[in-house]
Amino acid sequence: MDIGGSGIKGCVVDLDKGELVGERLRIPTPQPALPDPVYGVVGDIVGQFGWTGRIGVTYPGVMKHGVVFTAANMDPSWVGTDMAAGLEAVIPGTVQTLNDADAAGLAEMEYGAGRGERGLVLMLTFGTGIGSSLFIDGTLVPNTELGHIEVDGQDGEIRASAAAREREDLTYPQWAQRVDRYLDTLERGIWPDLIIVGGGVSKKAAKWVPLLSTRTRVVPAALLNDAGIVGAALAAEQRIGQ
Repeated sequence: MDIGGSGIKGCVVDLDKGELVGERLRIPTPQPALPDPVYGVVGDIVGQFGWTGRIGVTYPGVMKHGVVFTAANMDPSWVGTDMAAGLEAVIPGTVQTLNDADAAGLAEMEYGAGRGERGLVLMLTFGTGIGSSLFIDGTLVPNTELGHIEVDGQDGEIRASAAAREREDLTYPQWAQRVDRYLDTLERGIWPDLIIVGGGVSKKAAKWVPLLSTRTRVVPAALLNDAGIVGAALAAEQRIGQ
């Protein structure tokens, strides 16, 4: 299960191949995105698949031991909520929770663009906000939240997220300039060996990734927008999460 600011997606995953089994199910995130309505949607999706085993569930913010610590693109009432306990009360099976970008990164490192890569690998997901996951020689450093670094006096994701491109009706070249500026600022703080870009906008990578001028090699996510679901399932199977 992959909970996002605009949509909640789920599917059964084949962990031998890192692929979805059949069609994923997506339901718009309830507005306002309060915990109980979101739990209800997750329960509906899980019920439609008839799944009763372990379930990985992502959340777009900092997660520690099943508890939500930030809610940049969700309702503020999430902060302090024990999401794992809330979900286990309405669905069968045991829930493994983790940050959504961390889940996407796990999937890419296991099956996709980061497979076999060593050194410092950074995964960025461009969507409602900018999610990040960081790996050192394949080991996850959880809850990095690098989408919130300050760029020209603003939160980086306010100007460079995919939502910002749509909100301001930017062309891909215009938006790529903003992403470039965001990455330049980020690179001054860390020196990654590879940057993987994901989220829904990764489907259009050919329109903007070649326009970037970062010193770091930038590649599109291989699993595209399914990485979060695949990573959630992998986290549940391997009991990875915070």
